[in-house]
Amino acid sequence: MQQPLDCLNNLTQDDWLIGYNSHQFNQIAQELYLELTQLSACGTSPKIILAEREPLRFLASFIAACAANCQVFLCNPDWGTQEWQQVFDLVQPDIIWGEFLYSPTPPLSYSARAKRPATANSTQHGLNAPLPLTALIMIPTGGSSGQIKFAIHTWETLIASVQGFTEYFQLKQVNSFCVLPLYHVSGLMQFMRSFTTGGKLAILPFKVVESGQILNIKQSEFFISLVPTQLQRLLQNPELTEWLSQFNTVLLGGAPAWNELLEKARFHRIRLALTYGMTETASQIATLKPDDFLGGKISSGQILPHAKVTIRNQQGEILNPNQIGNITIHAQSLSFGYYPITRENQDTFQVDDLGFLDTQGHLNIVGRNSDKIITGGENIYPAEIESAIQATQMVADICVIGIPDKHWGQALTAIYIPKKSDTSALKIQTLLKNKLSKFKIPKYWIPQQNLPRNSQGKINRQQLQQIATEFLQNSIT
Repeated sequence: MQQPLDCLNNLTQDDWLIGYNSHQFNQIAQELYLELTQLSACGTSPKIILAEREPLRFLASFIAACAANCQVFLCNPDWGTQEWQQVFDLVQPDIIWGEFLYSPTPPLSYSARAKRPATANSTQHGLNAPLPLTALIMIPTGGSSGQIKFAIHTWETLIASVQGFTEYFQLKQVNSFCVLPLYHVSGLMQFMRSFTTGGKLAILPFKVVESGQILNIKQSEFFISLVPTQLQRLLQNPELTEWLSQFNTVLLGGAPAWNELLEKARFHRIRLALTYGMTETASQIATLKPDDFLGGKISSGQILPHAKVTIRNQQGEILNPNQIGNITIHAQSLSFGYYPITRENQDTFQVDDLGFLDTQGHLNIVGRNSDKIITGGENIYPAEIESAIQATQMVADICVIGIPDKHWGQALTAIYIPKKSDTSALKIQTLLKNKLSKFKIPKYWIPQQNLPRNSQGKINRQQLQQIATEFLQNSIT
């Protein structure tokens, strides 16, 4: 397996970073690596917060930290005060790379502070269980709760994900066009695929792409990764739709895509690859190949070679094809749990999602177990309701949640952004009557100007619960 410095040395003569100075990347990475190795020689193993805004410095800093076997915490420079306070309380960093508005109190040095000498015991990392003596890569994951956690990865777990990807798509080199945040697993893994396979990497903020300022590349040789809301916005522009249709593969993940969006992408011959994965698995462990998508399939596709998925019932028994149950993932790319707590069994991960494997081995996601709404004794999964509401083409965004109800247990509540100011809930309900059972049609409808989603399109359900509670209380009073 190639280590970070090996990959760096292999790329010294290549102009592989499109839109940036590849030589400058190498120079910054080498300089920072030397600084970190000098600190390690003094008996320190610094914890690094990496919140660089500039992509080239972010990636060069990341490689330097990995090469020097440091702990590096990838962070969003635009986090708010409350989020940064969480991070500093948890991490207590020795080095901060990057500029952001939050200033920790008491102020921390921007260079390494003295620490006790490093030992072979994992407590040097501030962790609670043994880990490999290697670089620890902490990737943030907030889930739907808004509470920041860091999944503990290593260079090896990320490489396992890359190898599964290249084997599945039968590639030697991966060229990536990245519009997603590099501190997030979805952006980081695009860099890892290109950097470790000797491919090219183009980086451009999504807002720039959306404005029509695109880089001059041969799209047929590139992969691009999007979340559903980004795909929706690009498909509203005919020129960008044509541009997108030229890509080798458009990976789509981060949040469930609705049927109307998928049908529109298929109509425009967008080579979509629906994916299933998460921060804890170092990106995707299942992917639908573009030809299958264009042929009419809408599953998450087959399992990548580095992973195995089983569907189990509540007793832990493995279910047969087409039977819905809890998804359990076995993968070489699994994280070691969450900082500072690690799990003993790194090979198995039970996720909150429910789904089934069909007879072709394709993974189909039904919904999140924790999002399940029980109303009048009926189990309802919001994804089905949201997809039906999206298909009415009367809402710009939608989320369905359950609100406590003394008669029904939970009352289905739709929080939505109407496409037009005169769009009424009654109009939407009328269109749903022939599509959904009566008990699946939301009881409450709450229009909003925007919904609380993160940059990957994941909804903050806690915040929605507060919005719904306040709205209904005000309606009653």
